[in-house]
Amino acid sequence: MFSEESIMKYAVIGCGRISELHIKAAIDCGLEFVGLCDKIREKALGRRTLLPTSDGVGIYTDFVELLETEKPELVAVTTDSGCHAKVAIECIKRGIHTIIEKPIALSVADAREIVHLADEMGVCVCACHQNRFNKSVVAIHDAVEDGRFGKLFHGCANIRWERDKSYYDLDTWRGTWVGDGGTLMNQGIHNIDLLRWLMGGDIDEVFAYTDRLNHDYIEAEDLGLALIKFSNGSYGVIEGTSNMYPDDFEETLCIFGKYGRVKAGGQSVNTIEEWNFADESVHPEDIKKITHEDPPNVYGFGHGALYKDVVDAINKGRKPYITAEDGMRAVELVLAIYKSAAEGRPVKLPLEDCATTDFIGRFDK
Repeated sequence: MFSEESIMKYAVIGCGRISELHIKAAIDCGLEFVGLCDKIREKALGRRTLLPTSDGVGIYTDFVELLETEKPELVAVTTDSGCHAKVAIECIKRGIHTIIEKPIALSVADAREIVHLADEMGVCVCACHQNRFNKSVVAIHDAVEDGRFGKLFHGCANIRWERDKSYYDLDTWRGTWVGDGGTLMNQGIHNIDLLRWLMGGDIDEVFAYTDRLNHDYIEAEDLGLALIKFSNGSYGVIEGTSNMYPDDFEETLCIFGKYGRVKAGGQSVNTIEEWNFADESVHPEDIKKITHEDPPNVYGFGHGALYKDVVDAINKGRKPYITAEDGMRAVELVLAIYKSAAEGRPVKLPLEDCATTDFIGRFDK
């Protein structure tokens, strides 16, 4: 634990395109940068140009060397997805507070290990599902918590985006079962996290279809369709695709209950498009104005709020708003969808174990 005045030593492991948002959020929180790491040294050097000063900031290609040399107190794991769990586990074992980009792992076993170690070591571990901090999502969550929907009936998470070959050519791990997964695990997991969280969390079973319709140069799915039966009696519908012509179409989240209906849209579910409750005390148009955000890309504005929460959680010795267990539950749901689609049957939760690598060869002809 740290005093409010202390400055935490901070490092970034993995300097791909998402790392820029972590770096900016860390700068805004006043963290002390001690290291940047990437297997490709030039990427780490490029990210160093974002810092107000590069004095004392080590550049590494080996993350273990960074951890042992710089001894950071907080680390962001922003590597390729297939390395998230390996890097995070090494950080947590050393008692380092850790922010893990989504997905926190590509197997249930690794995700559970992260959750277990976080509790055992008493460190703050946060899954980077930053859209939970969207003003629109906060308003919806508050409405759920206040019981304004009444009985929840069903919710829908739709991710209708486009990803072409140039996107997958950015890195060799993209679209592979070992390093990534497909549309649901990569592009869709933020909205999938929101749906599970807002609809009550616990799930009885999942039934799904997945397919690779338009990207024969990747291994995993570019379309996923799933039905979810939540333990509280409500239902969920997930549609995730990277096949939209000619570009990103929409990402929407809908929640329907006995006394209310809500739809959030925008680039990262940051705009309220429908707000209708039986007990309406604030005009829907006012809610739309209060919660509206217009981010420049699909990543939204949530990283800054997430970092402030993590720093506060560390200083106060509490759990972060988004925990490692939250990250595990999102991964588990995607893997349950994969398993159901591969086996052609409903799948019960919780999963004993499952990994993206279980589906190698799934769409090979």
